[in-house]
Amino acid sequence: MSTDQGIEQSSELAWFKSSYSGTSGGDCVEVAAGSDAVYVRDSKAVGDGPVLRVGRGEWAAFVVLAAM
Repeated sequence: MSTDQGIEQSSELAWFKSSYSGTSGGDCVEVAAGSDAVYVRDSKAVGDGPVLRVGRGEWAAFVVLAAM
C-alpha cells in the first residue's frame, strides 16, 4: 500500500463514490480500479489530494473483512 500524489486521477481511471458517503457533503470516499491496484481518494480533495494505492489482493481482503 502506498500514497501517491498526482496519480492518474482524471481520464485514466473511472472513479466511483462510496455508497456509504453521505449526501450532505461530509465524509466522501471515491474508489477506482486500475489494472494492478485499487485507488482510494477523498472526493473533497480531487486533483490536489493524496491517493491511496492498494494492491488488488489487499483490497479483496479488506472488502471481505468490511462485510463481516
